[in-house]
Amino acid sequence: MANTIKASVVQAATAAYSLPDTLDKLERLTRLAKERDGAQLVVFPEAFIGGYPKMSTFSIVMGERRPEGRDEFVRYAKAAIEIPSPAITRIEQVSKELNVFLVVGIIERDGGTLYCTAVFIDPEQGYVGKHRKLAPTALERIIWGQGDGSTLPVLNKTFESAVAPGSSVQAKLSATICWENYMPLLRNYYYTQGTQIYCAPTVDARPAWQHTMTHIALEGRCFVLSACQFAQEKDYPADHPVANAEARDPNNVMIAGGSVIISPLGKVLAGPLLDDEGVISAELDLDDVLRGKFDLDVAGHYARNDVFEFRLREPVGPGSR
Repeated sequence: MANTIKASVVQAATAAYSLPDTLDKLERLTRLAKERDGAQLVVFPEAFIGGYPKMSTFSIVMGERRPEGRDEFVRYAKAAIEIPSPAITRIEQVSKELNVFLVVGIIERDGGTLYCTAVFIDPEQGYVGKHRKLAPTALERIIWGQGDGSTLPVLNKTFESAVAPGSSVQAKLSATICWENYMPLLRNYYYTQGTQIYCAPTVDARPAWQHTMTHIALEGRCFVLSACQFAQEKDYPADHPVANAEARDPNNVMIAGGSVIISPLGKVLAGPLLDDEGVISAELDLDDVLRGKFDLDVAGHYARNDVFEFRLREPVGPGSR
């Protein structure tokens, strides 16, 4: 048990595309996780900063883009953040002040292109890396660019033991965003890099998502920390598209949550949290990773490298900056 840390997952939404309000919310919820639960690692949902434009069409039809859709994109792009930027500096300050490692879903603006990105913020080093979503899903492909092999970090982090003060815990962390988790080769890449804490920021609130997260925990023999947004109509601008424009209600649910923490042997340690904003937390005994790999190591003794070959193409592109 000495090889244990405390981790939290935040279930919350962007504050109506307001960057200052969303950063304040990030600080408030990180502080809650730290002060209430002793969190050393906190994971935020996909697109927490910048927002997930649920129900938006950006006025697109095949072969035509309309002026009102371009205007909506302008508003959305202005809510995104750059790396580096004052917003990243603010997140670094929160991380340092509370001594919490943060994994945060953002909408990243790089020139004229937006990316769905997860940033890694270390309390001592500040910003240490990012992962850009490789394959946006469906209409997401209209507003987000594609990541590449230059932003697939598996980061080494030394934590203090949560149960044995003075002892250190070595952990490897990664992030895979929403339906990227259905890409077998991407999962396999992270397994081959030895990920132990597999962060999964998402907006997928379907019951089936719970099965996906459990499968990945069992398959990769890793802890899975899935942070989903919980969003209501009031969390969006007043004119944002909704499921039924004739029945607008600030309390109507747009994204229902389902955040969860699962152990390498498939045990649900916290959650799933549904239909509410909140923070869930659990102790992660990193020795459970080895306990799981005793009988299943898909990057080792269960890999059959004599039969299958796997490799990563490593482009040098703008994502590597």
